[in-house]
Amino acid sequence: MIEKSANIVWHGSSVARADRENLLGQRGATVWLTGLSGSGKSTIAVGVEALLVGSGRLCYRVDGDNLRHGLNRNLGFSAEDRSENVRRTGEVCRILADAGVIVLASLVSPFRADRELVRSLHNEWNLPFLEVFVDVPLDVAEGRDPKGLYKKARAGEIRDFTGIHQAYERPQNPELLLESHTSTVAQSAQCVVDLLQTRSILSSSDLGSSRSQRTSAE
Repeated sequence: MIEKSANIVWHGSSVARADRENLLGQRGATVWLTGLSGSGKSTIAVGVEALLVGSGRLCYRVDGDNLRHGLNRNLGFSAEDRSENVRRTGEVCRILADAGVIVLASLVSPFRADRELVRSLHNEWNLPFLEVFVDVPLDVAEGRDPKGLYKKARAGEIRDFTGIHQAYERPQNPELLLESHTSTVAQSAQCVVDLLQTRSILSSSDLGSSRSQRTSAE
């Protein structure tokens, strides 16, 4: 359990979240893509980002590896460090979503309790949190191995690697399940956009614009 700092007071604002969302013409939310390394989380997030920006929506990708270059650079890959990595990332997502941004977070985040903690952080502020499970068989993810991590893990060069040394705890009730080995990146990205529209994060006109741009690109 994380101890709270003493002698601190929350400072409220005269500007409400609704005021920021009205300026942007959208609702803030976090889309949390979780799955094995090599499942396609980041690639799908990039695709969603292109669709959203192409339809005039403000979004921001929060990539697990990117944060480890800065905010989380002091964390390793032990179970404890992974949990803290997810918690910090969740706090960042919550702040961005409160600002009215649609956040696309892509992290392995292997432990169910850690992901539920991030969900609870969003619930505290009444913010939408959408868990997207990018599911792929281990042998497929290992066959892709875009970063060469599975090879290093098998050779003993990397310890505590999810799928090899650590278990990945599958989401029980994700808002969306994507099987990246049976769908294209474009199809998966559109499914995420559809989810945002279904949850009233995006309007129908936004969705139509996204589909039009995807069709043109294909």
